[in-house]
Amino acid sequence: MEFELAKQSAHRQQYRQKPTHQSEPGAELGKTQPQDIEFEEAVLGAIMLEKDAYAAVSELLIPESFYLRANQLIYAAIRDLSIQQQPIDLLTVTQQLRTNGTLEEAGGAVHISELTTRVASAANIEYHAQIVAQKYLARELISFSSQIGTLAFDESLDVYDLMQEAEGKLFELSRNTLKREVVQIDPIINEALNKMQEAGQQNNGLSGLPSGFRDLDKITSGWQRSDLIIIAARPAMGKTALVLSMAKNMTVDFNVPVAIFSLEMSNLQLVNRLISNVCNVRSEKIKNGDFRDDEWQDLMKRIRALYSAPLYVDDTPSLSVFELRTKARRLVKEHNVQMIIIDYLQLMNASGMKFGSREQEVSTISRSLKQLAKELNIPIIALSQLNRNVESRGADDKNGKRPQLSDLRESGSIEQDADIVCFIHRPAYYTKSAFDKDNNDIRDLAEFIIAKHRSGSVGDVNLRFVGQYARFENRDDNANYGSQTYESKITGDDDGAAPKPVADMSPDGFTPPPPNAEFLAPSSEEKPPF
Repeated sequence: MEFELAKQSAHRQQYRQKPTHQSEPGAELGKTQPQDIEFEEAVLGAIMLEKDAYAAVSELLIPESFYLRANQLIYAAIRDLSIQQQPIDLLTVTQQLRTNGTLEEAGGAVHISELTTRVASAANIEYHAQIVAQKYLARELISFSSQIGTLAFDESLDVYDLMQEAEGKLFELSRNTLKREVVQIDPIINEALNKMQEAGQQNNGLSGLPSGFRDLDKITSGWQRSDLIIIAARPAMGKTALVLSMAKNMTVDFNVPVAIFSLEMSNLQLVNRLISNVCNVRSEKIKNGDFRDDEWQDLMKRIRALYSAPLYVDDTPSLSVFELRTKARRLVKEHNVQMIIIDYLQLMNASGMKFGSREQEVSTISRSLKQLAKELNIPIIALSQLNRNVESRGADDKNGKRPQLSDLRESGSIEQDADIVCFIHRPAYYTKSAFDKDNNDIRDLAEFIIAKHRSGSVGDVNLRFVGQYARFENRDDNANYGSQTYESKITGDDDGAAPKPVADMSPDGFTPPPPNAEFLAPSSEEKPPF
């Protein structure tokens, strides 16, 4: 509240005793706002001269795009006529201005008639409109920078809030001014055929990015570019474990660069879970660092797979969608990141924008994530929480404890914006039994439910959940972990030979600390071995 009042006060101070136009910072320095009255009048005259001219510029211009107040009123009257599906010409515009009560302020009927005499045709109206739009954008940038400069002198305001608001405003300006042209279908057909051919040449038959889960990839054909994928579940279902397993598969097994934005856990916690996943180490073992010499060497042998993996982690708390956009663009440009994972959506915010409710904010976030996926042309996976409706349903209900689309928390727009909506369901978590009613073993069963798939089929994928290592696997993998712990050496040596010296296994000849060291909680002078 104080922040808003301070802004309003600064705004009033800045624009006190200024001309009619709302933004003229720099006038006190003797500078003129970016403008071109001749082009503004040429656009208005062309619109009233030819009936189809307005359609050519309606996406480029708004009333505020014009510098003069009179021209703003005339264009607003033209827009009103278009909304009413009325013809647009000299007489109808004059009458609409008279109806709006702004005819005299717009210069009168004589001035409006003069506008049509200054152009011969509407042949160049799009070019003229682009110039008008560029001048408007320049004025908006000047106004915005002046406001930010004024607020930056106010030491009572949080500079980070101010930066987020500035970024949000610039994001809105860029989004509203960048228009995509209509494209004839032929080149799009050719692009689709090329992608089909590329997919056919792949050994795995996937057109998108492999997740490492075979049955899932069969349904999705891999995660597709520009898709927004929502993976939702109740707490303790293994959302983070699933995406970490997927990120490991993609980065280590397929060398696909992946970025994870963790709003819930620190990067060290994520790495600890990743080590547990890859090295078959219980989390309590990682926390206390209780390893024998041979166990330590086996750990280093297994952990080699994670070194140099193209996995990038950001643990910024309370990340805004505008910060995400900036960081994501940099990651794609500098590191060729092919997929982004967000853990999780409800912890994000849209700072710099006003909302009437949290639901509206979440809607804006989900819509922005979809736009970002399209802009960067990469899949974005966002984890999401489910509401308590799942817990309130009894086991005898039609759907039991299985999640549904209506269980998505805080906003129905998440379902609307997402290309794919998936759920994680572990029956044993609710039944507290090793077997279901049909006597099937469900101790490690994890159902990955694809409830919405905009460009494909829906269905269930059965995975194996290895709880002690927080890992998801293919159900049909020949693995039997049972009660396996880290009480002896990790198996998996190719030749059964004795482990190499630790110094030879670490990058750059780095020698880790001795066993039982608290390597996962090092002091400020020590560095962990990973």
